[in-house]
Amino acid sequence: MKIYTKTGDSGETGLFGGTRVSKADPRVAAYGDVDELNAYLGFARATLRGAEDAELAAMVEHIQRDLFALGARLADPGHKIAERVAKAAVAAGDIRRLEEWIDALESALPPLRRFILAGGSQPGAALHVARTICRRAERSMVGLRTADTAAFEPDLLIYINRLSDLLFVMARRANQRAGTPEIEW
Repeated sequence: MKIYTKTGDSGETGLFGGTRVSKADPRVAAYGDVDELNAYLGFARATLRGAEDAELAAMVEHIQRDLFALGARLADPGHKIAERVAKAAVAAGDIRRLEEWIDALESALPPLRRFILAGGSQPGAALHVARTICRRAERSMVGLRTADTAAFEPDLLIYINRLSDLLFVMARRANQRAGTPEIEW
């Protein structure tokens, strides 16, 4: 099978179910932002090295799998894939897992008293960038809700909102583990 199909040469792409839409469609923009986030998380995971970063690397890998499911859901306005593919589910339990991870990581961090500048160690900085990509994906998904309310899934938006919080805490934890102080604004 070849990687190129030539079916997108005219500026259209296919959604699950076979519907053809413009590559500028809000749904395509939303799952494109999620795909970019997933790719950047792969970069962030590559920077997490050593035993002290194994926990964060495992979290990132799990999140990447979730994001594939989330992207599949965004590409499926007819809700057909969820009926057939169990791994394409994103549900309340996934959101709870993110909240548990936030609570666990935050318990090891000093409380925030001020805003902090993004950066720090390479893993911390990469996770901060991932957080901002996550927020863009969230904005795209909010736009999708406005454009296509019938096909919008609220749990996906809640997941991505919680994920941006988690990525912030993960960045702080990565910097703490690296011994890199946070710079307050």
